[in-house]
Amino acid sequence: MLKLGLVGIGAIARKAHVPAIESNPDLALVAAASRHGTLPGIASYTNLTDMLEGSPEIEAVVLCVPPEPRFDMAREAIAAGKHVFLEKPPGVTVSEVHALEAAARDAGVTLLASWHSRYAPGVETLRQRLFSTPPTRVNVTWREDVRVYHPGQSWIWEPGGYGVFDPLINAFSILTYILPRPFRAVSSRFETPSNCAQPIAAQVLFKDTEGVEIHCDASFDQPDPPTWDIVVETGAGTFHMQKGGAILSHDGTVLVDEPETEYANLYALFAGLVRAGRSDVDVTPLAHVADCFLLADHHTVGPFDESIPAPGA
Repeated sequence: MLKLGLVGIGAIARKAHVPAIESNPDLALVAAASRHGTLPGIASYTNLTDMLEGSPEIEAVVLCVPPEPRFDMAREAIAAGKHVFLEKPPGVTVSEVHALEAAARDAGVTLLASWHSRYAPGVETLRQRLFSTPPTRVNVTWREDVRVYHPGQSWIWEPGGYGVFDPLINAFSILTYILPRPFRAVSSRFETPSNCAQPIAAQVLFKDTEGVEIHCDASFDQPDPPTWDIVVETGAGTFHMQKGGAILSHDGTVLVDEPETEYANLYALFAGLVRAGRSDVDVTPLAHVADCFLLADHHTVGPFDESIPAPGA
């Protein structure tokens, strides 16, 4: 079994990573590092360095920390000869992820930039359909409440924290996988709270190489339930992906409606990559985020206050 050390044991680690690891017979979680908590039954540390020194049997490191410290941690793990699993987004910048990819290649270890939304149940089916039925228009609605998904996490509003692009990059990871032609950002509009460095809402227009428009509307200020929808119009009808890809329909007929298995699939991929001595590092979704920031038309809105419910809640 591949022995794993987990760094960062916040909500996403406890909800998604730990169950996926425990359900995979090829993996064993042997240690965790966090300044704020522990996991029962395994060795606990407060930082990566101590974990690597105290649990030398670890073969791979999973990084579930915010993007900003991830580069240095990944470099340290790679230098120690460990395989590395990066939670999305894989880094703050495109260049630092390329640097990690080169470091992993030179060290002969596996690096996975994990895009969990690509493994939602309906994504592969839609991808296959669009090979033979190219889109004529795409509409993305990606709206959720930051208070629910990142409570008390001020880093998300700081430089490098992504703001609304923390969830929207999930949609970008799906689009870059399912659409048959490359696309580019044409315009983007940001709404940024006066007390934040990152946008709370964004509207983005992409066009593919045939001029097909891809419209994205994103917000981090919508009360539950979230809206994670992608609508793809084609010459052979309309595909509607809902709940981040858990449900897929075609002209109202449900094609896929299955429970979420995104992280289980990711960890199966990671184990397979390690066995094969390969890496999987796709920075295309991150490059699209960077392009949106370069093109952004900035608009300042009122200050964000986490204690105030989202409008309409």
